[in-house]
Amino acid sequence: MKTERLDARNPADLARAGELLRAGELVAVPTETVYGLAADASNPEAVRNIFTAKGRPADHPLITHIASLAQLPRWIRHQPEWLEPLARAFWPGPLTLILERHSDVSDVITGGLDSIGIRMPDHPVLLPLLQQFDLAVAAPSANPYQKLSPTSAEQVLAGLDGRIAAVLDGGPCGVGTESTILRVGPESAEVLRCGPIAAADIQPYLRVPVLTPALHAHAVSGNKKMHYQPNAPVMICSPDELSVRLASTPDCAALVYSDRFKSLEGPLVRHLPAEHPGYRKALYATLYALDCAGAQQILVEAPPEDAHWADIQDRLKRASAR
Repeated sequence: MKTERLDARNPADLARAGELLRAGELVAVPTETVYGLAADASNPEAVRNIFTAKGRPADHPLITHIASLAQLPRWIRHQPEWLEPLARAFWPGPLTLILERHSDVSDVITGGLDSIGIRMPDHPVLLPLLQQFDLAVAAPSANPYQKLSPTSAEQVLAGLDGRIAAVLDGGPCGVGTESTILRVGPESAEVLRCGPIAAADIQPYLRVPVLTPALHAHAVSGNKKMHYQPNAPVMICSPDELSVRLASTPDCAALVYSDRFKSLEGPLVRHLPAEHPGYRKALYATLYALDCAGAQQILVEAPPEDAHWADIQDRLKRASAR
């Protein structure tokens, strides 16, 4: 298969992406978080092809991206009273809600679960495309299973060229890591995957406490021990440990952000912003760049032990798991 590279600035290419999705093809699309591998969510066979292209287990549920609240009745059994306040506050945006699925929704999307993950993407290319074609798409990250999530069309092609019909190039992703996943119950709400929207951001809009459990058994995207991994093995190091390792193995790649290492230089040294949004936006792109530069191992300065950095802690923990 020849993978087309479509330019999101070109109206004809945008139309082509919508036509391919309508025809049951797979198209990698930009979102504000990472690039997603999209299939028409109403076409189970098209959705099934996502798992083949990624090498993803068939029981691992997908997130469905909708164009408007008017589409919700097609995908969920009922709209709970807490949904509207959250939707008003965070949609479009990087918040995925776990809801009771409609009986007509295919098991292919949900991994056989009674629930479905839904979000409305906040991207100037994808959201209008879904609205124009009245589409909802199932779209995990557009990468081979458990590998580093892509934040550019180039990175998508590095992993999936020849496996999918097209990639719609909308430039680099503005957020840079995956959405927050939230499940709301009668007595509490749980953040099942940390993301750009933290529990503290959500709490004012819910009557129940919003928790972030260290461990949970609910199957959601990104909840595998090994995930988000570049080709080079990743090791998270304290600043002291990082200094020692770099002194003994100077050919290792290093990803740092603190003032302690501001003078550190080398062909495989990368400095990330010390503030959370900038670090998050640059993280995956920088790990990908180190892979491209031939890194054999990547030493990562441990991120701050701060609740606002929980998404970064989670991604790096899974990226370094073995």
